[in-house]
Amino acid sequence: MNKIRVLVVDDTALMRKLISDILSKDPEIEVVGTAPNGYLALQKIKRLSPDVVTMDVEMPKMDGLTALAKIMEEHPIPVIMVSSHTYEGAKVTLEALELGAFDFIPKPTGIRSEVFEIIADSLIAKVKAAAAAKLKKKEKDEVGPVLKMESVSSKKFVVDIVGIGISTGGPPSLRTIFKKFPKDYPVPITVVQHMPPGFTKALAERLDKISELHVKEAENGEKIDNHTVYIAPGDYHMEIRKGRVVLRKGDRIWGQRPAADPLFFSIAEEYGHLSIGVIMTGMGRDGASGLKKIKEKGGKTIAQNKETCVVYGMPRVAIEEGSVDLVVPLEEIPEAIIKMSIKEE
Repeated sequence: MNKIRVLVVDDTALMRKLISDILSKDPEIEVVGTAPNGYLALQKIKRLSPDVVTMDVEMPKMDGLTALAKIMEEHPIPVIMVSSHTYEGAKVTLEALELGAFDFIPKPTGIRSEVFEIIADSLIAKVKAAAAAKLKKKEKDEVGPVLKMESVSSKKFVVDIVGIGISTGGPPSLRTIFKKFPKDYPVPITVVQHMPPGFTKALAERLDKISELHVKEAENGEKIDNHTVYIAPGDYHMEIRKGRVVLRKGDRIWGQRPAADPLFFSIAEEYGHLSIGVIMTGMGRDGASGLKKIKEKGGKTIAQNKETCVVYGMPRVAIEEGSVDLVVPLEEIPEAIIKMSIKEE
């Protein structure tokens, strides 16, 4: 079996060694080279033909975003960004994902054994997923116009809440769907995006700027309102109980915190047939069990189709387990949600 060939790009020798050591411990991965900046990375990509690149953001001569844009244009291969934990780092990371980066990991802050344990499994899993994924050519940001709704006053809504679970490929996919929701869609939308602390606030702010709905990072105890999207904060599971947000630490579920299953289970229990659950692109099986509970309680369920997923993991499991009513492409998810929300005449 051919090993996954990885190029590690970082401006510090220590970080290049740390990431290379983590990846080299897996027998299916081979680090074929390293580079201290984007300029040299582009040269080595041409010479070494790696399957995956890990890319630092801040580097001399050519930074990570510039290099990423050139890679996507000249030699499209999966790139995993290595991002700092700062708020500014989170904003840059989201920009990288919109430029076509496959995924990201938070930058290790040292070489202690516990640091290896925290990021090693995630980095290795993401490299393997990146190598296996069918890379999609980055298209122009054209998602079509905002959907139009007839007067809300003339419609009877039969849904009180929407829940969305999403992982790898999430930020640009969420951007696509929330650019299409009309401002008069009244149902609260709750979202679990697999992300570490700090990144979800930047994600919510970025989505809020492009959406006619109000998008915010959820706060513990707040009452959920109409016309609003709530993003689960990194490192907290989110549930909706008696119309309010409940955030808790708890154990990781399917290796994730936040995980989609706690949100879906709470929606099923609290709202039953008045709920919609949506599972979108991502690795693993998070969300399938909770989505099935929503369906069992009479709610409606939607999955993103294989062709538009960055990683067809979470939707695939949900579909195979019989948890899904409707499978649609990414761009059609908003319209499907709206149609399910309104009583048919």
